This record gives sequence, structure tokens and C-alpha cells, in this order.
Amino acid sequence: MIDKSILPSHWEVKKLGEVCKAVTGNTPSKGNIANYGNYIPFVKPPQINDRKISDAPEKLSLEGSQKARILPVGSVLVTCIGNLGRTAINKTPVAFNQQINALIPSEILDGNFLFYQAQSINFRNQLENLAAATTVAIVNKGKFETIEIVIPPLPEQQEIVAKIEELFSELDKGKEQLETTLKQLKVYRQAVLKWAFEGRFTNAEVRDGELPEGWLNSSIGEIFEVFVGSTPSRKIDSYWNGNINWVSSGEVAFCNINETKQKITEEGLNKSSCKLHPPGTVIIAMIGEGKTRGQAAILKVEATHNQNTAAIRVDQDKYLSKLLYYFLVWKYEDNRRVGSGNNQKALNKERVKSIPIPLIPLVEQHHLVQEIESRLSVCDKVEETITKGMQQAETLRQSILKQAFEGKLVKTASAKVTQQVNQLKKKFAQTDQYQISFGQ
Repeated sequence: MIDKSILPSHWEVKKLGEVCKAVTGNTPSKGNIANYGNYIPFVKPPQINDRKISDAPEKLSLEGSQKARILPVGSVLVTCIGNLGRTAINKTPVAFNQQINALIPSEILDGNFLFYQAQSINFRNQLENLAAATTVAIVNKGKFETIEIVIPPLPEQQEIVAKIEELFSELDKGKEQLETTLKQLKVYRQAVLKWAFEGRFTNAEVRDGELPEGWLNSSIGEIFEVFVGSTPSRKIDSYWNGNINWVSSGEVAFCNINETKQKITEEGLNKSSCKLHPPGTVIIAMIGEGKTRGQAAILKVEATHNQNTAAIRVDQDKYLSKLLYYFLVWKYEDNRRVGSGNNQKALNKERVKSIPIPLIPLVEQHHLVQEIESRLSVCDKVEETITKGMQQAETLRQSILKQAFEGKLVKTASAKVTQQVNQLKKKFAQTDQYQISFGQ
């Protein structure tokens, strides 16, 4: 509900159904391929992300459009099943599916004003409160029409929209800077690891494609013992809920493992093919069509693991766990692809053992770990700054919307908000000043 006491006296509060035509989308039959073609965009929730929209990956044919619900330009689309409250405003006519409710504004309501109001906390709170208490949140058209909105005179609506878009434009420029820096950090992290395992941090004169003096071409299987894990029978209760850490593949996510979600008993360990591994063992995930396969983790505790993972047991007098871990981070994309072909949906013990890795003198290993971590720590600090900047931008975005729909943005709060946006822009700009290079 909207608190009318905080609004300008000449503003009205109306329910959506009183000032808009609400429409729920539909999907023309997928069984009839003639319904789909290249005539009109067919919008689904993935394309709705609080942005203006003019296209969609899937399109309907002319025949399909006659079975769909078509929105005129300037309608507001809101996701009302599952992930509630994402919005869009269409810049071209579009069709849309049944997970979306759309609003066609009346002559007293500017579409862009409604679009931004639908992104406000007040609107989204009302939407969430209407969601049925079921596994999947859903707000039907009838409930949707009961949401309250504020309605100033039309010229004032347009003035508010202009101010919102001015401030949002500045915020978006800043966020673009942050996103660019994030991409640069990803490239830099990989470059650090590449230089490390080419020997460039310890051997400045090394030639491309050659190993430094004292390094040898080898493989994981030649240097380390590799073990595939297993899962004690789930049917035997006495195998589970003990005090022995048991690692699932989902926990192997480029991290240290200090404790596991599930634990097994001594009986579960002894009566299965599980093997217990000491701290310092490196675990690599072997299964998973998403991002799981190829990810690694270092055991910080004694643990065993499931059959979707391999344990690479490390002799610290021969090879450092951290260096092996960083090597697997560097080679993640290569290792993930090894198990992605049509005839090999996973890594296995032999594929893990065959992964090439240089055998490096131990004294150089220590130096490489220092070099890697000193540089990656800079990345972590910059990333932390970026994360905070993103959070501040979203907080300020909601502050702008709150003031806009309380009638405070244009006249009383505009200067203050503009100052806040400018201060945040300066913080954004600072991320561009980080000169991260191998020489630093």
C-alpha cells in the first residue's frame, strides 16, 4: 500500500486496473512450426531485465502472431511467475508469453513513468505480497491489477522521467567502467598464471615455447598419485552422519575446503572403496556439463570424496599444493573441454593423470607461489572495490526511484541526488587508475 500522507497533495493513487489495460501473454502452439518465423519478436522472461526492449531471439510468424497477444509500443511488461518483478518497456510491437503480465497505459499515464515505477521497491513489495504461497511464486492478472501506483499530472510525470533517465545514464556509464575493469581483471589473472608456468617470473630470458633451465615436461600421473573417490551406500544409515569429511563434486569450486556438507562414519569409510586423504591434497571435479568439471580445491582437512572427483595427493617436499592448484586454475578451460566431447562426457582417472604439467625445482615453486599471490591479491582488492561500487550503484538507483515516486526528486532532492551520483562516479573512475602490470 502507498502512504498518501507523504505525497504531494495534487497526486492521485490508483490501482493498475483503474488506469491500465492488463494483459497476460500466451504461447502459440509449439507443435505447429508455422507459428514461428521472423515476423514479430516473441518475448519471454530471460529478455526482461529492467531495460527497454525492441527484439527477442525467438520470433513468431504472421500466422503465429494472429494467435498471440500483441502489445503496442510503450507497454510495460512485468514477470509474474517465478522470478517476480523484472520489467521492460517495448519500443516495437511484441508478443509475449504467459509468464508475463503487461500493462497498456491510458491517456493519463506515461508509459516510461509506469516502467520506472514498476522497478521501485514499493511496487515490487506489493507484487511479492500478492504471490501465492506455493513452490513457484505467481501473481495472476486479477491480483496484478490491484497493485497501487502514484499518478501526478502528465507533464510532471514526463519531467520526473527525464530526471530519472539523466541520473540513471550517469550511473550506467559508471557501471560500464566497472564491468570493463572486471573483464580486464579476468584477463590479467590468466596472464599472471601463464607467465608463472612459462617460467617468466623466475627466468626473465626464457624463450617462447621453451621450458626454463632445470624444468622438465611431465604429467600429473608422473608426479602425483591420483585416486578416484566413491560414495558409501545411501541405503545404509550407519555409513552416514559420522565425523569424516566427505567431499561432493559440487563443493569443488576453486576454493579451500575446511569442512564438508556431509560426513561419513568409520564404517562407511571401511566398507566402501573410499580413501582418506591428508590436508594439502588437491581435488579436481571430473563430472558436470556446466562449470563444475575441471574446477579444483585444496583440502585443508583430512577428507574422502565422491566418484565424480579425483584426489591428487601431493608430496610437499616435491611439489607445492598451492602451485598445483594454481596450475589447474590456469588450465581450467582446457581440462573442462577434455571431458566435453560427444564420446567423453567426463574426465576420468587416466585423463587426469595425462594432464601435462611442468616439474619445477622446489625453490622456484616457492618463488612462483609468492609472485602469483602478490599479484592476485591486487586483483582481489580491485574486485572488492568494484563489488562495493556495484552495490552502491544499486542502492542509489533505488533511492532515486523512491524519491521520484514520493514527489521529491525533481524539486527538493534533485541537487542532493545529483551530488551522490557524481561522488559515486568518482569512485567508479578510480578503478581505471589501477595500473596492474607484471612489473609491479
